Amino acid sequence: MSDTTLILLGAGSSSRFKLATKKQWIYTADKPLWLYVADNFHQLHIFDKIIIVSSLTDITYMKEFANYTFVTGGDSRQASLINALEFVSTPYVMVSDIARCCIPSDMIQRLLDAKELGACIVPTLKVTDTLYLDGSPIDREATRIIQTPQLSVTSLLKKALQSDTVFTDESSAIASLGEKVVFIDGDTKAHKLTTIEDLNKLPCLKAPKNINLVGFGIDTHPFEENKEMYLCGIKIKSTFGFKAHSDGDVALHALIDALLGACGMGDIGELYPDDDNSYSGIDSKILLRDTVSKIRSFGFDITNVDMTIVAQTPRLKEYKSLMRTTVANLLDIKPQFVNIKATTSEKLGFIGKKEGVTVHAVANLKYFNWKDEQ
Repeated sequence: MSDTTLILLGAGSSSRFKLATKKQWIYTADKPLWLYVADNFHQLHIFDKIIIVSSLTDITYMKEFANYTFVTGGDSRQASLINALEFVSTPYVMVSDIARCCIPSDMIQRLLDAKELGACIVPTLKVTDTLYLDGSPIDREATRIIQTPQLSVTSLLKKALQSDTVFTDESSAIASLGEKVVFIDGDTKAHKLTTIEDLNKLPCLKAPKNINLVGFGIDTHPFEENKEMYLCGIKIKSTFGFKAHSDGDVALHALIDALLGACGMGDIGELYPDDDNSYSGIDSKILLRDTVSKIRSFGFDITNVDMTIVAQTPRLKEYKSLMRTTVANLLDIKPQFVNIKATTSEKLGFIGKKEGVTVHAVANLKYFNWKDEQ
């Protein structure tokens, strides 16, 4: 059994990355970045456990990819680390950032080889440029650029973080106890992904695979008298609407399920349960926009959608053009990539009896190609 646990921190909002896709969810080949990093560490077979720290929303989806230990992060890097340390029982803990995604294996081995030399082992880079502090030059030979991962004695790191002081990394926390911090050689390849420009400095990352992801959705709602009817986000002239917890837009509900199906995110009932009063009577356009935002943040682009509305009544021919542009705007794609068909059931079944409507939807997604942003 290994005496070291690995913690990978990735609960940040990626605000400096400035893309709809969070940096931990950009794809390299067919893996999101967080999984690529975790799997690279896992294949070394040197850790007792790998803990991934992220937001609760991300973790729900991450669990569909792998069975690592997942921990909900806090409001800061330090708070996230404290949360993760509750699940560490080994004598040593290595802490790294998911954003530091091209770490050479020999750098990790140097950390492990030096673990008995101090309370915290830290990879560093020498500064090669002239440095000034408050307008005066300083000795660059006395400075170091600090990297992660860092290897610490678990008990001492837990003790150090009990302080009210905010530390920027593990080494500064350990140093506050007066314990020994040991520097080893880092590696320029272990560059941290912070902004879009950093992607050019990470040659280990591959372009996303060019594959098509298909999802299918279907939804049915019965009619309800004296209620407004909405389909594809627009109001339909009718004396009745749809019986539903929300506004009942059966078309957008089917589309949401198709989108979620394409990326393996479950179904509309899981994201927006009908026993949650916050969704009572809600405009389904709000739910679709939220779904699209989630999908994009998780590294996907919407290619096209195709929908079939099966209704004996009302007649929808005059609405189809507006439906197309409305859905296209909600998905932030061009109208030619949205196709909406309407048909009857030839007076068969509950639809033919004018008791309700069924909608079928197909959605196609692809991985967001971050290479286009470089």
